[in-house]
Amino acid sequence: MSILRKNAINTSKVLTEALPFIQKFSGKNIVIKYGGSAMQNSFLRKSFARDVVLMKAVGINPLIVHGGGPQIGKALKNKKINYEFHEGLRVTSLEMIKIIQSILDNEINKDIKNLIDSWGGFGKSFAGKKLKFISAEKQKNKKLGEVGSVKKINKSILLKVLSSREIPIISPIGWSGKETPLNINADDVACFVAASIKAEKIILLTDVHGINDSNGKKISEISLKESKKLQRNKKIINGGMVPKLKAAIEALNNGVNYAHIVDGRVPHAVLLEILTQKGVGTLINK
Repeated sequence: MSILRKNAINTSKVLTEALPFIQKFSGKNIVIKYGGSAMQNSFLRKSFARDVVLMKAVGINPLIVHGGGPQIGKALKNKKINYEFHEGLRVTSLEMIKIIQSILDNEINKDIKNLIDSWGGFGKSFAGKKLKFISAEKQKNKKLGEVGSVKKINKSILLKVLSSREIPIISPIGWSGKETPLNINADDVACFVAASIKAEKIILLTDVHGINDSNGKKISEISLKESKKLQRNKKIINGGMVPKLKAAIEALNNGVNYAHIVDGRVPHAVLLEILTQKGVGTLINK
């Protein structure tokens, strides 16, 4: 058998195995929190955009909420601005919020849209003061500075876009009543959006293999009840995993059916998590 024929058979096998999952999730809304290494590596960025366009082409409705931590960190370092984190959240000064908003709204959001469009998709930016898609308020912990929490989103316009050919790309910048920008953790935004539209799934891309147990072994699947117990274990759940697991649990508590914490460094991680039986990360279900 020729190599070309073997490749064709393997491709056909993959497609047929994916069919039940395509049928199951066709017409369903899936929120993807996009960040970490998946946003920095050129190959992974192009691969992610292509996968999202493919999802839309087969009838699944992807929705992207992006972060930008590494890019923001680099920009602040270049400007010699020191910063710190508190429970996984970047403490944000007035000087920093202007830089953060510019990077998220004007650079990263536009770059994702351009990549999606380059594969024949139709990206739709949800960013900037003019749209003010996210209404927010400052977090009560004053130590955090210009860090906000989501109060509400423009749900009607989002649902309208989801029902069209376009793929929403949401920047995690919120706007206060004074029309000033607030830095919001992208995991929290993804959770709020997923709960608001009762998404079928929320997928949180990260730079680890998923959630590990006390022995350092990846947990492939865990129940909501078990994940709440795990959340209290500071030896296992710490650093950037704190807001991710918190967001996943809140999404499930508010009507989302499945939450996934997935290694974004794996090529085609989102497709593998959605269209295969085992996936590549940690699945949290009800």
